[in-house]
Amino acid sequence: MKAVVWHGVGDIRLDDVTDPKIEEPTDAIVRITTSAICGTDLHLVRGTMPGMLPGTVLGHEAVGVVEETGSAVRGFAAGDRVVVCSTVACGYCSYCRAGYFAQCDVANPNGPQAGTSFFGGPESTGPVDGLQAEYARIPYAATTLVKVPDVVTDEQAIMVSDVLPTGWFGAKLAQVSQGDTVLVLGAGVVGQCAVASAKRQGASRVLVVDDHADRLAVARAQNAEPIDFGVEDPVAAVRELTGGIGVDRVIEAVGVDAQRPHSGPAAAELPVDTGTFEAERGAAAPEGNTGDGQWLVGDAPSLALRWAVNAVAKAGSIGIVGVYPPDFDAFPVGAVTNRNLTVQGGNCNHRRYVPGLLGRVARGDLDPTRFITRHAEPMAAIDAYQQFDLRREGWLKTVVTMTGGA
Repeated sequence: MKAVVWHGVGDIRLDDVTDPKIEEPTDAIVRITTSAICGTDLHLVRGTMPGMLPGTVLGHEAVGVVEETGSAVRGFAAGDRVVVCSTVACGYCSYCRAGYFAQCDVANPNGPQAGTSFFGGPESTGPVDGLQAEYARIPYAATTLVKVPDVVTDEQAIMVSDVLPTGWFGAKLAQVSQGDTVLVLGAGVVGQCAVASAKRQGASRVLVVDDHADRLAVARAQNAEPIDFGVEDPVAAVRELTGGIGVDRVIEAVGVDAQRPHSGPAAAELPVDTGTFEAERGAAAPEGNTGDGQWLVGDAPSLALRWAVNAVAKAGSIGIVGVYPPDFDAFPVGAVTNRNLTVQGGNCNHRRYVPGLLGRVARGDLDPTRFITRHAEPMAAIDAYQQFDLRREGWLKTVVTMTGGA
């Protein structure tokens, strides 16, 4: 079968790989009808998430049809249309039962302390071959798969595989509640889903920071208030818009590949000097491209975190869903404690939110397809990766149609 395969930092290819097979009684084989490219995939290609093994199939978002089930899988049968949760979870350990599916004690073969297992990730996550392929093996299928309601299309469902739950989770981590003023850092697709989620969790006002006009326009279409850090200092803008107080909540949806402004007021008011950012970048991605061109590593890894801490009101709260490598340790803890801030971060507990979000989509409360801006066929997947990596205008979310879907 065809699959997008990681061979090295900056080196991905569309390869012929062996079809997956049932390996455990809890497995299922799914024929992928729709997949997608995510910003997390770019971290893996750029080298800002270390430990990738050559030959790993990429991708952690998919909708498909069950082809075969292991003997222990009782709730699914061949022909069922399903969405694949991006993180793998057993469903029966104490963490899963408490709703912390991303911290399942069983799914990660590296042991209980290894943390989240997700499709297409580095060695520390399993690894489990990903979902940018024609077929995929789904471990712990009873938990990792969710049936798709008939009225929900493949395009709607693919957005519920990862990005919409992650945006929802970000708003939960930030403790968004009725009447809050919320700041979303990053207007990529997770940031857009965070805007939609914050509004549905009670936010009365949402501000969004980015420097790409097309992405800020999508946020404005959601009635969010855009702040372009290319032309204004976002922290100063937030304070001006909130009477000098700051926002109640911040959702950080940028991560380690943050890009800093190189001109204008924000460049003159960076929270730390550029040498600090360069040291962070070298530590985060020692093999990554720090020059220019394709697969460029972000030049201000901690910038979004620092802006979050500076823009939130005293006693406010911050939810971090931007991706950071496990050993990243640059964080302004002094300002956090001095201002009585609450900070939560983590990998999304997808299985906790996917069923409910599918229900919202089915009822028409949410239509995440508004954030899909590109469609690609499998043979064009590598080019789509390259365009997305360069942040080309209009490349917000790319869906890859593998075979005929609903």
